[in-house]
Amino acid sequence: MTLSYAQSLDGSVSERYGEKSVLSCETSMRLTHALRADHDAILIGIGTVLADDPRLTVRHAFGRSPRPVIFDSHLRFPITSRLLVDNPFPPVIVCTEEADRSRGARLEKAGADVVRVAADPAGRVDIPAALVGLAGRGIGSLMVEGGSRIITSFLCGGHVDRVVLTVAPVFLGGMPSVGGVEAASSNRLPRLEAVSWMLLGRDLVVTGVPERDGGKD
Repeated sequence: MTLSYAQSLDGSVSERYGEKSVLSCETSMRLTHALRADHDAILIGIGTVLADDPRLTVRHAFGRSPRPVIFDSHLRFPITSRLLVDNPFPPVIVCTEEADRSRGARLEKAGADVVRVAADPAGRVDIPAALVGLAGRGIGSLMVEGGSRIITSFLCGGHVDRVVLTVAPVFLGGMPSVGGVEAASSNRLPRLEAVSWMLLGRDLVVTGVPERDGGKD
């Protein structure tokens, strides 16, 4: 389980909610796409789909594109999304049991693989249940790219084996990469160990392994 995302110097992933901000330079983007090629699947939240309409394919490096996975508790996934109409693999859309059945049927007819799992106490997709469902579909390695809620939930829940963080030398003053209800809960954000860093173009790339015991309250 690799968590990989880009942020500004002040910890923002975008300037405003619902808008895309391109932060990585071409050199660090190649690293990100090489990481994609090393994983069976790549996971984002529905907020990122609605804001960016991404493809999540490997374009800046050599290798096979991963299968897209979307956490979408209430099945808001657009039927016209590029992940559905312009992707080498059909997306796996993970929703809760309570999500609209007719909407799910339409997405499946269009080619998506809709996976229903239990909801967590907040009514969102339960991450451990989702990971079990993905493993049952042959997904053994997963790259998590965001957005903010997904990043925070995976970190607080202890579901991350490796972090690859790209820091762009800009200030945005926008949406924080980590925070919200999950970070303020009884779960703890981890510190990183086995930390290393390198400069790629104008960006600083930090890698590390989340501590399993200990962290920041």
